[in-house]
Amino acid sequence: MHRVMVFDTSVLCVWLKVPGKETCGPADDRWDAVRIQSLIEEEERKNSTFVLPLAAIIETGNHISQAPVHRYDAAIRLAEIILKAADAASPWAAFTEQANLWKPESLKTLAAAWPTLAAEGLSIGDATIKDVADYYSKIGVRVVILTGDKGLKSLEPAKPAFEPRRRR
Repeated sequence: MHRVMVFDTSVLCVWLKVPGKETCGPADDRWDAVRIQSLIEEEERKNSTFVLPLAAIIETGNHISQAPVHRYDAAIRLAEIILKAADAASPWAAFTEQANLWKPESLKTLAAAWPTLAAEGLSIGDATIKDVADYYSKIGVRVVILTGDKGLKSLEPAKPAFEPRRRR
């Protein structure tokens, strides 16, 4: 089954080596740049698709601009990934896949759900990353949210049920 890897800010910052963001995740499941790079290479070999949510771009950009040093270098690395996603350069999915999530009806749904999610401690960025993951899950692919955040990871869509094709 095809897999989609949805990048969260925490892992993206570590992978891009944003100063001050060299690791993420709890002590018993620590992510560093080497671990992330290894997973990315493995997923590329498996022909997984990588998805860069708009929230992850904005949040990662904010972390880069607030880093104590090496902001330009980290910004160049993020810009390279944004360009790959914008061009749908394999293994990156095109941003157009996420366009429906920013239409008025989707934003109204987000606005209706947001207060409850905020009360539960979920950021609006994570809520939209969850929406991206749910979008891909609904079209029948296995979705992995690549994150060091256990709360966001717990919102990862369940593996879609296998539906065998019927012969005609």
